[in-house]
Amino acid sequence: MRSFLSFLLSFQLLLSCALTPAALSPHPSILFAEEKNAETPMQALSASITAPSAVLMEMSTGTVIFEKDPHAIRHPASITKIMTLILIFEAIEKGRIHLNDNVTVSEHASSMGGSQVFLETGETQTVETLIKCISIASANDACVTMAEFISGSEEAFVAEMNQKAKDLGMQNTTFVNCCGLDADGHTTTAYDVALMSRELTVRYPQIHDYCTIWMDTMTHVTAKGEKEFGLTNTNKLIRQYEYATGLKTGFTGIAKYCVSATAEKDGMKLIAVIMGAETIPDRTKDAITLLNYGFSKCQIYTDEHKETLPVIPVKRGAADAVTITFQNPYQYLNTNGADLNAIEKELSLPDFVSAPVKKGDKIGEAVYRLGTEKIGSVDIVAAEDITEAVFKDYLIDIFLRYFA
Repeated sequence: MRSFLSFLLSFQLLLSCALTPAALSPHPSILFAEEKNAETPMQALSASITAPSAVLMEMSTGTVIFEKDPHAIRHPASITKIMTLILIFEAIEKGRIHLNDNVTVSEHASSMGGSQVFLETGETQTVETLIKCISIASANDACVTMAEFISGSEEAFVAEMNQKAKDLGMQNTTFVNCCGLDADGHTTTAYDVALMSRELTVRYPQIHDYCTIWMDTMTHVTAKGEKEFGLTNTNKLIRQYEYATGLKTGFTGIAKYCVSATAEKDGMKLIAVIMGAETIPDRTKDAITLLNYGFSKCQIYTDEHKETLPVIPVKRGAADAVTITFQNPYQYLNTNGADLNAIEKELSLPDFVSAPVKKGDKIGEAVYRLGTEKIGSVDIVAAEDITEAVFKDYLIDIFLRYFA
């Protein structure tokens, strides 16, 4: 009898062990290890980026899709020239300079070291040629030549660069020169580089006509005669990545290898900033990895507001109603594969407004929802001024009502 009871107890113990969760799994240790070490796609992406600082930004909305230590203070090397190009194109836009203007090279400009096109003191080149030298060959001497032409001196031009950086919200950037040679205090961040890259490419898209040129030539005209000089693009992504559209590379011993890489695929435009990579292949791989991730994950919903808005009645106004308009188009960036056809737009408008009404005053808004989530809105504003009615307006109104 005791032997039989011992058998029952042993069988019960074995059965209870067999029914534990660990025993129910065919490979419990493997299962738990997979759960513990599972990575999200973003974690896997971060682990694959070898550079210490990186940012991936969608160009049209300015949305940051990925970042790795984006606000770390770093030396920018020649990607400094992105800001130099912004000020050049801004000066062209304002009519201060023109593409066919002839620019004389100073002794200071011709003395620049680093990457250069060997401009000589007293030599003249057109603004457009100097833009090519900066965009393609990353020429320091061309940068200083343009800085002096626009602002009178490199120092004055650099002051304008720093003011523009503040205007763009580049809170961690200080420029000491216009070309990116290493200097104490000449620093920025990957995020700030993305901001100025977006400004250049969105506001002055013609930059792509220059920075996508693979090879070109310029002609030195000096007292010694004419001499042709070859320009080769420092941005090898132009040849190595089929969607590349620019923008600027950089390298110094302190900054290491940097790039602000722009690319476009199926209407999607991205900016990938890599700073402090150890080698050119590392810089290239990191940029392509970010761009491929962005193109695979991102989709944009755009509403250009094709519908006609109603007029809004105005109380006590010189006019009975005010016309209204959307303040700007609406864009929404999605990275989780949602069905953007499911986005709903709802107009919120008042029954009337009271005079006076100024052009640009907010009247209502358009609200966008994806499922139950509000994903954004756009203000609806007055398209005209409506002054408050005076006694004469009331008399005219009465006359028109009864005698017209």
